[in-house]
Amino acid sequence: MSQSDARDRYERIHEGMRAYGANYREFTRRFANWLGLHSTDAEALIEILTAEERGGTLSPARLSERISLSNSATTALLNRLEHAGHIVRSREHDDRRVITLRSTPRIHTLANDFFGPLGAKVEESVMGKYSPEELRRFEAFLADVHATMTAQLAEPAPPQPRLS
Repeated sequence: MSQSDARDRYERIHEGMRAYGANYREFTRRFANWLGLHSTDAEALIEILTAEERGGTLSPARLSERISLSNSATTALLNRLEHAGHIVRSREHDDRRVITLRSTPRIHTLANDFFGPLGAKVEESVMGKYSPEELRRFEAFLADVHATMTAQLAEPAPPQPRLS
């Protein structure tokens, strides 16, 4: 493959990932509107639901990191979500200071109602077109991209440009 072909492929893949990110943000925004929430509140709900789907839970501190909010802003957000009946906070650990965030059955049902049709379409119409080996390679590719981006985010930002 020529350098030009490789560069074109890189640009197409990069644009595809950018477009996926934009669509993901739009689905989050629409989920928020559907629930009558701020998009950051919906983003937090999605993080809590995703952790649960993977067999884990989130603490308020970990959620704060995941959605890039201060601890006080996260507390206010959690108060809103708890008041709306979307989450509960509990103390399930030996260390009673540790708080666990859990979604309520109602919000789990609503999230399935909203995202379920898309998930079914992707699973049937998209993933079904690829072999298990192709999907494994794609998983590895995404894991590598994620690891690279995470490592870069851990680096100090370049000096701020002077705009005057």
